[in-house]
Amino acid sequence: MDDRPTLAETGRTAPRAPPPRRGLGLSWKLLILTAAFAMISAVMIYVPRISSYRITWLSDHLAMADIAAVVLASPDQADVPREIQDELLKAVGATAIAIRSGSVSRLIAAVEMPPTVDATVDLRIMQPTEDVMEAFRTLLSPQERTIRVVGNSYTGTEIELLISDRPLRQAMLRYSAGVLWLWAAISLILSLLLFMAVNRMFVRPIRRLSQNMVDFSADPQNPGRVIAPSGRRDEIGLAEDQLAGMQHDLQATLAEQRHLADLGLAVSKINHDLRNMLASAQLFSDRLGGLPDPTVQRFAPKLIAALDRAIAFTQSTLAYGRAREAPPARRLVRLDRLVDEVADSLGLTGQTDIAFSNVVPEGLEVDADPDQLFRILNNLGRNAVQALDGGDRNPALVRRLTVGARREAGKVVIHVEDTGPGVPERARTHLFQAFQGSVRPGGTGLGLAIAAELVRAHGGTVVLADKAGPGARFEVTLPDRAGPATRNGG
Repeated sequence: MDDRPTLAETGRTAPRAPPPRRGLGLSWKLLILTAAFAMISAVMIYVPRISSYRITWLSDHLAMADIAAVVLASPDQADVPREIQDELLKAVGATAIAIRSGSVSRLIAAVEMPPTVDATVDLRIMQPTEDVMEAFRTLLSPQERTIRVVGNSYTGTEIELLISDRPLRQAMLRYSAGVLWLWAAISLILSLLLFMAVNRMFVRPIRRLSQNMVDFSADPQNPGRVIAPSGRRDEIGLAEDQLAGMQHDLQATLAEQRHLADLGLAVSKINHDLRNMLASAQLFSDRLGGLPDPTVQRFAPKLIAALDRAIAFTQSTLAYGRAREAPPARRLVRLDRLVDEVADSLGLTGQTDIAFSNVVPEGLEVDADPDQLFRILNNLGRNAVQALDGGDRNPALVRRLTVGARREAGKVVIHVEDTGPGVPERARTHLFQAFQGSVRPGGTGLGLAIAAELVRAHGGTVVLADKAGPGARFEVTLPDRAGPATRNGG
């Protein structure tokens, strides 16, 4: 039976289903973009190609005219019949052919009424921009134009011919249609191949990642919802590994939060009953304080004070629903006397196994909440006592706990130092985190976590200081409140 809490039990709301996807998906967008880029590439290639085709077509016809000029350029042009001239002009596709040698120009052949020249193309000069513009002008012009083409003859002279642009336009249109169909086929094949490759390599893995996120968010405590990395060694494989690690960490965090919630509920129940038992103990301690025995009179006030602190703590826990600390009610506290109370609470007064030394300067005052400062030092001291009591019971071992303090500019630095085994390296990273910073087997780490929380509430810090010898040394820094105050003993 699955004992995981339901959404109602955990107070979480069910994740909203993703809205229905509108528009094109990644695959179709990729296909369209690939085809569009292929067509753009085709256009960029087509522009110089169509201009080059136009120049080539004109050069071919100029070469044909050059050959015709050799036939027609006899000493006596009348020797060439008119019918032959017309056939040669028709074969070249020209309306007039002329040659120029130096400053002398000679008309070799022409129709009876040569048309007016609309444009001149000099094949001897390279003009890329002008050639492209003229090519598109020929393609887009609806009316016939006569072009004068000038070039070099292989005989060393210049040759000119007049030619209509309509045959050129028809040839350019046929060439453009062939290029269009060719590039359309290439673009289609390229797009399909690229689409299938990218869809398999990227789109499907991304869909798998996104779907896993949706499934995991619906039930993050289900181990079966954690993504199984594919083992790829690229960025997608890295994303899968990171997502799997994050999901494992999140499940661990959720499990820890669930345990903490269960623990908090148990603590609340225990506090409720413990408060009643402490109230009864307080009644007995009040009656005990009325006895005339000197020993009773000595210890009864301390017992009553300890019970008062315990009752106040359980009441605050129940009032807030969890162990949330109230803001510190700061007062001027004689630290040396408070340390003596902590020693009594820890049972160090008259202790033979553990030597306790209070080296706080007499009269040193600290600006702090007395009850919370007592709990800070009590938790640090109890942690040290447990370290000194545990492990080897050899009587030759030195077991000593020292509490001292010094005043610096606007703050008091308190140190709690012991000669125990010290703090292991594995516990240093999460030293002040509950349930993670325990320095002994079976510990919870709550003492150090509570002490750190109370110190932070005062605006101070608590650290594990470096220590030359064996043991551990914790330093608590408590700053004074802003504003004038009377403090001495520093």
